[in-house]
Amino acid sequence: MLGVAINDLMTGKKYPLRGDEVFPQASSIKIAVLAELYHQAQQGRLKLTDLYTVNSADLVADSAIMNGLTPGVTRITLRDLATMMVAVSDNSATNVLIDRLGMENVNALLDSLTLAHTRLRRKMMDIKAAAEGRENISTPNEMAALLTAIYQNKVANKELTDDFFKVLSTPKDSWIPRELPDDLKIANKPGALEGVRNDSGIVFIDKRPYVICVMTTFLRRERDGEQTISQISLAAYRMFNRLARASEYGRVVSTANSSK
Repeated sequence: MLGVAINDLMTGKKYPLRGDEVFPQASSIKIAVLAELYHQAQQGRLKLTDLYTVNSADLVADSAIMNGLTPGVTRITLRDLATMMVAVSDNSATNVLIDRLGMENVNALLDSLTLAHTRLRRKMMDIKAAAEGRENISTPNEMAALLTAIYQNKVANKELTDDFFKVLSTPKDSWIPRELPDDLKIANKPGALEGVRNDSGIVFIDKRPYVICVMTTFLRRERDGEQTISQISLAAYRMFNRLARASEYGRVVSTANSSK
């Protein structure tokens, strides 16, 4: 199954395909965790520079950085944890943030943005919860709405929002950017589970930024989902890149080829 939501951040126009279908989010739900981190920083409930001391009890699988740090000795900031959560999808860093922020507060933020079908229901690597059906979920339209609200400074002020997207644009192995120009700023978070591939983010084309969320599930081959996300991302980029360079009538004037 495939679902897509593309939002033009300049005009507000939306391009959904099965946009209201509910999909498991895998690591893409970490966008919501990151949003609540910056929301609480905006409220003054924490500082991004607050320190956390690594605790062996917090460590879970698929934590490439955290599992290499020294428990009881290494101290890192909440922003450092967020960077690890996004850049290498470190699950221990994510779980520490969920504990610090409160799962209920993440969902309360989603409620305040009227995102009723986007839910953080379990911590990372909680196999028991997953087996019981407590999956982290969203829809293409709601994940696009979350990113749009953040972009519009509805979660935090401009300074914090700029830093949010700086963290989210940390280079990572993902599918939205795969076929796009290397110098293009893209703030995204992919997600992968068995039979599931997702990617959600913002592509910052000059004069025509847009949100793109592509979700796939019930995959027989995960590679098919990855390729589909990249192909849809490339098609969207070509459209918005064209719109960014064209007049309202579709005329593109190139200095190299300005035929009458």
